[in-house]
Formats: sequence, C-alpha cells, structure tokens
Amino acid sequence: MRRQLEKIFNPRSIAVIGASNKPDTVGNALISNLLNGGFAGKVFPVNLRHDQILGLQAYSRIDKVPEKVDLAVIAIPAFSVPDVVEECGKAGVGGLVIISAGFLEVGQEGKMHADKILEICRRYGMRLIGPNCLGFIRPVGKINASFAAEMAFPGNLALISQSGALLTSILDWSVAQRVGFSYFVSIGSMIDVDFADLIDYFGTDPQTSCILIYMESLVHARRFMSAARSFSRNKPIIVLKAGRSFEGAQAALSHTGSMAGNDEVYDAAFRRAGIIRVDTIAQLFNIAQALALQNRPRGNRLAIITNAGGPGVLATDYLIRNGGQLARLSPKSLDELNQLLPSTWSRGNPIDLLGDASPDKYRKALQICIHDPGVDAALLILTPQYMTDPKGCAQAVAEAAKGSPKPVLASWMGEDEVQEGRQIFESGRIPNYRFPESAVDAFLRIWRYTRDLQLLYETPPAIPKDFSPDTDSAKQVVADLLSRDRQLLTEIEAKKLLSAYQIPVIKSHFCQNPKEAIDAAEMLGYPVVLKIVSPDISHKTDVGGVMLDLQNLADVQRAYYTLYERVALRRPAARLEGVLVEPMIRKPFELLLGAKKDPVFGPVIAFGHGGTGAEVFKDFQLGLPPLNMALAQQIVEGTRFFPLLRGYRGLPGVNLKELDFLLCKFAYLLMDIPEIREIDINPFLADHLGGLVVDARIVLDAFSGISGKPYQHLVISPYPGRKYSRSVTLKDGAIVFLRPIRPEDEPAMEDMLQNVSNDSLYMRFFGFIPKMSHAWMVRFTHIDYDRELAIVAEVDTPKGGRQFVGVVRIIEDAWRENAEYSILVADHFHGRGLGNILTDYIFDIARERGIRKIVASVLPNNTPMIHMFERRGFRFDRSALDIYDVELQLLLNPD
Repeated sequence: MRRQLEKIFNPRSIAVIGASNKPDTVGNALISNLLNGGFAGKVFPVNLRHDQILGLQAYSRIDKVPEKVDLAVIAIPAFSVPDVVEECGKAGVGGLVIISAGFLEVGQEGKMHADKILEICRRYGMRLIGPNCLGFIRPVGKINASFAAEMAFPGNLALISQSGALLTSILDWSVAQRVGFSYFVSIGSMIDVDFADLIDYFGTDPQTSCILIYMESLVHARRFMSAARSFSRNKPIIVLKAGRSFEGAQAALSHTGSMAGNDEVYDAAFRRAGIIRVDTIAQLFNIAQALALQNRPRGNRLAIITNAGGPGVLATDYLIRNGGQLARLSPKSLDELNQLLPSTWSRGNPIDLLGDASPDKYRKALQICIHDPGVDAALLILTPQYMTDPKGCAQAVAEAAKGSPKPVLASWMGEDEVQEGRQIFESGRIPNYRFPESAVDAFLRIWRYTRDLQLLYETPPAIPKDFSPDTDSAKQVVADLLSRDRQLLTEIEAKKLLSAYQIPVIKSHFCQNPKEAIDAAEMLGYPVVLKIVSPDISHKTDVGGVMLDLQNLADVQRAYYTLYERVALRRPAARLEGVLVEPMIRKPFELLLGAKKDPVFGPVIAFGHGGTGAEVFKDFQLGLPPLNMALAQQIVEGTRFFPLLRGYRGLPGVNLKELDFLLCKFAYLLMDIPEIREIDINPFLADHLGGLVVDARIVLDAFSGISGKPYQHLVISPYPGRKYSRSVTLKDGAIVFLRPIRPEDEPAMEDMLQNVSNDSLYMRFFGFIPKMSHAWMVRFTHIDYDRELAIVAEVDTPKGGRQFVGVVRIIEDAWRENAEYSILVADHFHGRGLGNILTDYIFDIARERGIRKIVASVLPNNTPMIHMFERRGFRFDRSALDIYDVELQLLLNPD
C-alpha cells in the first residue's frame, strides 16, 4: 500500500484528465501549476476536444497516452468520473487525485457514484485522494498537482486539510511568512485515502517532522487512532477540529457528507492518542513552530521577563487561567536579580526589567531563569519604548538561549520597530509571537502534550485483585432481552448485568404486593427505599417512581400504593411489574458512572459528580475503553471535585484504588457486550470503605458486528489475552506459559533484560543497549495490538511468582502486508526448544492476521538464528556484509 501511495506523491509521470487551454478554469490551473512548478517528470494532458494543451500534445483518453502513467489528476464533471476511473484502471495508472465535486456532499446519487469509483479502484489496486479536493503540493519534488494559485515553500510540516478553500488561504499566508511544507494535501471527501493513511505515510517520511490536520469529520476512527498512537510520541500531530458548536458540527456535516460526532468525545480521543488539539489556525502554526524550534518543557512553571508591567500581567492572567503556574524563583535567583536590577524592580515573577531595560539585562535575567531549577520555561516580552533597543535585546536573548535545555519564547510587541528583532529570533530558532498570550498558549499546549504522553505511557499498576467476570451470564441476559425485542432493561436486569462484572450493587428485593414489600423492609431494617420496576419507564424520577427514607411499616404500605397511583396518572400505558425495596444508604459522595455509544468513536465512558446535581455541575471526564489502572486514575483525577475524593480538611475521601478498579471493570463490560448503547449509573454512592450502585439504567441496541471478529465496536484494540494465551511443554518437560505482553509487564521485562547475557542482547539489538529507562522500555510494553504483538514466555518461580524467559514479536506495517519479526530467549533456556515454539506460534498468529510476508535482520555470526531461518525457508539477502536481511512468504490460513 505504501508503494501505491508513492505513485501519487512521488510520480515519474502525471496525466491531467480535463486539462484545458481556457484560462481561469480548474483544468488550466492544474496543467499550468505542474508545468510552472518545475516537475521533472512527464506531464500528459488528456482532453476529448483538443490536440494540444499549453504547447503539449494532448490525448483524447488515458489509454491513448503512449507511456504508463503513475498519477492521474481528474477534473471533469462528476457523472463522467466513474467511466474515466475504469479507463485509468485498465491503463495501469498507479494512483488518482479526483478534483471533481458532486459526490458524498450532494446526497444519495453522489454516494452511488462514489461507491462505484471506490469499487473500481480496489479492483485495479489504485489508491485515490478525493473527490471534492484541491489536490496536493509536494515542494521538495516540485509537484503542484493542485489548482492553488501558488507553490508552497519546502519545509518539514505536512499539512492535511478537508477544506480546500482553507488550504489556499493558509498557502497564501505561508508564502508571505516563508513557512515551508513537506506535503500540502487537500483530502476532500476521503472515500479512499484518509487521515490514517496519510499519518502512516508522513509518519515514516524523514522530511516530515510534524503533521498538521484541519478536520471537519472522521471516518474509520479505529484506523485513525491506531495511526496517531503509533507516531504521536516522536512526531507531533496537531489537529484543528472544526464543529465545536452544534451549528458548526451541522455545517461540517453538510460540507463533508459524514458524521461529525460529539466534540467532547473528540477531545477524549485526541488525548488518548497523544494528539495536540488547537482552536485556531494561528495556534496550529504557533504550536508547530515552537515544537520545531525548542525542547519540550518538563512542567508548567513559566518565568516571564518583560520591560512593561501591563503585558506581563496579561501573560500571567492567561497562564493561570489556563492551568499554568508562575515559576517561584529561588532565593539564589532573587539575590542575583537584586544585584542586576534597580531597587524598584518587581522582586518576583513576572520579572519587570523596567522601560529602560538594556540588552545586557535581558541576557542576564534569562540566564538566571534558565539556571533556576524551579523554572520550566521562559517568556521574554518587549514593548518598543523611546530608550529600547529591540534588535540588541533580541540578539542578547538569542545568545543567552543558545543551547538552553529549557524552552525560551519571545513576544516582541509591535510591528516596524521590532521587525529586525523578530528576524533575529527566527535565525536563532526562538519562537516569537506578536502577543504574549499567544506565546503562553503555545507553551501550555506543548506542556499538556508532554504531560499527556507521560501519563499515557506510564507503567500502570497491576489490577489489585483477581478479576474474572461472568461474561457468559452477561451475554445470556442481553441475548434473552433482544430475542424478546426488549432494549430497555429494568433495574433488576441492569444490576444483574453489572454484578456479572463484579460491580458492587445495593441489595434489592423485588416485591409484587404490599405484604411482600413490608416483609422485605422488616428484613432489611429501616429506613428503606421503594422504587418502581417497569420495562417501559426509563427514568423513574420523571414519574415520581422513587420514594426515599421510609421509616416504618405504615410508610412502606403507603408508599407502595402511592407509586402505583403516580404511574397510573403519569404513564397510564406503562406496564408496572412491582417494586424494589432497598436499604436507605447514606454515603458522602454521589458519583456518576456512565457510557454511551458515540457514532464515531464507539463506547465512551463518563465519570464525574453524580446525584441530582450532575447536570448542573457538569463535572465529568470522558475516556475510551479499554482502560488500565493508570488510565482510570487519570479520568478520576481529571474531575474538578477530585480533591474532595482524595480527602479534604480532615474529611476522609474514597478508596481511590477501588474507584480506579471500578472504572476498569466497567470498561470490560463495555468491551465484552457490544450491544450496550447506554449505561447510566447514578448515583454510585461511595466513601472511604467502598461504594455501591444504587440505581442503574441500561439501553441496548441490536449490534451488527463483523462475524468472527470481536471488539470491532472499539476504536482501540484491547488486550488479546484470552485469545492468545496458552501453556506449552518443552522437550525437557518444563511447562511455559505464553501470553501477549501488556503495559504492566515493564518491571518483569526489565528484569529479564538485566539478566540476559551481553552476547544475547547484542544478537537481539545489534549492539549493546543503553540504560534501561522507562522511556526506552515503553517501546516494548506499551503496544498497539492492531499493529504489533509480542508474546512473552513465563515460568513459575520457587517463590510463587512468575518470571519472563523469552519474548517474540511481530511489528506490522500500516497496511498489514509485512511484519518484522524479532525474538529473545533467556540464556538458561537456550537449546530447550522454546525459541522454535515461540517462532512457530507468532507465525501462526501472523497468518491468522493476514500477514503475507515476515521480514527480519540477523547478524552473520548468529548461527542458531541463521539455521532457524534456513529450516523455515527464509530467503536471504547477503549483499551487506554486516547484517543479513531475510524474508519469508507466508501461506495464509484458509478462511
């Protein structure tokens, strides 16, 4: 698949179908841009009515072109496009860009044309960008396959946009600002090539350092999340997502012809993928510039150095309001600043150098802040005053910032008087902004990106106790209900489903007459609660279907009749099966735990402040399953009332570990039961001793999953432990347990690596490995199971635990054609058959996943591995003397 995209982005020949001699037409702009841009390959105009286009011989059809064409750019009426695409396929064209509009955005007829085009492309193995797009520009290759008015400068930013008009505006701005791009792509309606394809392509492109996206809607969310998670750690992805408002989302829907989704869910998904989200075009490039020029901050403590009090105050306000901190200067730094500055200086942060600040004061103040351990970054602000030297101060800052491990940002406010200073900053690789708030915003967004990545890839603690949900029982409950065309669960059924996943629920008694209710209350002890049970009423409180704090027999009898009367009055058609009698529980914390199936991202978890004030406070956090203990902890800590949950002013909080575990169990329920459309647990009453589900509402839908492929309703592949875990017996009788690796395995993996000989490590990593830091280890334990699988081998230890004795891994390419294989076996298990077992097992898994080719590299002196490859029929490439490359074509398992 990458080879097919190469035909589009690195073609040797391009045909323009719909090329025209007529000025001010798209066909004329396309052919002119290719000729004027300096493209070194061949350009073939295709036009039914003309023999020549702009001095080039034109051809009536693509099959009349005398040479094979790598890329065809199509700009003809929409109704003609399917036939032309068929002709391109027959002519062996490598890839297509369809400029033409009139497909998904115009309704059902346009969708039929789009479906036909996609079917043709797949039949001939062509990839397609568009339709309804501007085209693309690749400045390094001097390819302007667009109808934009200008050619972009070369650089290291890849820009992908669903809006062609926005792209032309950005292009015009970028030329004036001399901002360069590696790729500049209008992606249009994305009926084939989408965001995920381009993230994968640009993610492995050495000329691209950062990927910028303007997004209106998203299809294939799972592929997008997988691609983004694969590259966001090392190659930042910045997204400007339109449609935050309801009206904006509706406009995006009509523009792109696809589902827009819930904007808050996009926020949660982007955080989970390590994506930086911005709100404006200016922020898109501000963040990209800062990431390209400076180190990432270690924290959110900013030192502000200014020659004017007002801008310093504005910067401080923006910093604090958006989650940053003013750096607290050390006594040593304050002493040095006291010696440097007049006695009237601010004596704190912001550091006001006063209006006559010289270049030397800017230099020394910055040096003091860089060396202060309490400072994570520095912002320099200058306003042009009569005695100010903007150019000299900029030179001083650039010199002081050279080699700084901490980010340094600048805001030289004004225009003409500070222009030379800005040019010095650009030469000195210091991000500079017209307004200090923009600089603070860039700093904070990059800090959040850095923090979010650290949180995403921290080693999670193991689940605190054995967790064995009764999945079969839960599935049976759901199947029985759907077989009776029931989608709304009663509270009894909902609690049964939750109990199957060991989610604690309050003890309930189902009663169908007043005597049963009184007997239940007497057995439970007063006070009690009565609640209606009806398969037709979703929200009991809407019909007055709950009565609280019943103190005695008479209260219970009266409440029973009252509940029936209320339902008869307010919902006369509803079936009333009886009531639930429950103890009246009082705990200090009312929590909300819920989930809803988003049309783009599937099931989404919500946790926050519950009770009757949930909709008033709106204090909740969203997350995507699957969860581990660390991810669950981040959701809990993201709420505003988390300080209360932790314990506040001597009042006990909740058991936070149990709360995190609750979210993990809840996520498993959503993962295993794709038919769940909505769950609302409100309230979940909690204190320092534990918690209980007091009320629960669950709604199902008839999920139509892909047969034989579980978890397709999720956008993040869950841990495949159930599928790929087994025990094997070695030839000497030793029993070894095989299972997929997980993030919690980092300590065990590190222990294995530390106890493997240097020779074994050298054979595996082709060199001696560096210090085993967490940042290095996460590459092996935090993996995307859609793209990579590592099987660990572990054995029981005399002390009752387990230790790793081997690991085998395949890393797939983005299109699941090839997979890279590697293996490491502990020295004391060499020669016992474990390596062969692991290898055969991972190759069987590769076949099952549709991998066609296994590739690997091996050192020439690694004789055992060479013999293993030879026995399995690998083909060797020994052209390089220091490393052999090997590959094996896999015979796929029959369906």
